[in-house]
Amino acid sequence: MTTGRWQLAHGRHLDLGGKAVIVGILNITPDSFSDGGLFLAPEQAMAQARRMVEEGASVIDVGGESTRPGASPVAFEEEQARVLPVIEALARLGKALISVDTYREDTARLAVAAGAHIVNDVWGLQREPGVARVAAETGAGLVIMHTGRDRQKLPDVIEDQFSFLKKSLEIARRSGVADDQIVLDPGFGFAKETAEENLDLMARFSELDALGFPLMAGTSRKRFIGAVTGRDASARGAGTAATSVILRLKGAQLFRVHDVAINVDALALADAMLARETTAQARKSESIFGKHDA
Repeated sequence: MTTGRWQLAHGRHLDLGGKAVIVGILNITPDSFSDGGLFLAPEQAMAQARRMVEEGASVIDVGGESTRPGASPVAFEEEQARVLPVIEALARLGKALISVDTYREDTARLAVAAGAHIVNDVWGLQREPGVARVAAETGAGLVIMHTGRDRQKLPDVIEDQFSFLKKSLEIARRSGVADDQIVLDPGFGFAKETAEENLDLMARFSELDALGFPLMAGTSRKRFIGAVTGRDASARGAGTAATSVILRLKGAQLFRVHDVAINVDALALADAMLARETTAQARKSESIFGKHDA
């Protein structure tokens, strides 16, 4: 598990490793796959943000364009009109770190100026590489997500992760983004078309630690959870929490979710078990070394 201090914009940081970090999803869209239209009005969005913070979210991730398969793109003016007022209001509230979910350089720049600490790019800097420049110039934290959309994927799920993310990391480094600003997201559901492909990515998740960066998991309410549980999107909270625990035990540090409370509780138990394992291993080592010293 890669741990450390995640450096963010506006002089902020987030320590990763000891406890799982919850990133609450705030979709200000009419067409997101499970909550479209619920938080379009700024007052509805702020009420949801406050609720997620009260339930234990450390970061609120604000998005103005649906990323569901087949969603229609929106103009950058519309995206900005949706997200910037909410980011400004969240910054005034001052109770959580703020992430903007965008692949557009201009939106990212305006969002950080409005108070966002993190830019979350679902195209991994490969749609608009200028997003990396924004992070370099502002010191913003940068989430680089893997996607298989609009390209030919490699057959092996982990080889494709490494191939895509290494290109993204090269873009970030050429732009001057420091390693301690970067978190990687393997992009569950983004052109991982079958339940089996997503489950394979979960099963082999710990292999991604070789990239050397903290990892964020975004499985919340995804279609593959429904394929396993038979639940509709709005009823996949428990299934999401189960994936969060599995991925925490395999090395994920951040969890982007719709249903904060259930994931907070599930991950508290995962963290407690990891802490006990660490303690047990330390005691075992002390016992072994103590015998050798004798």
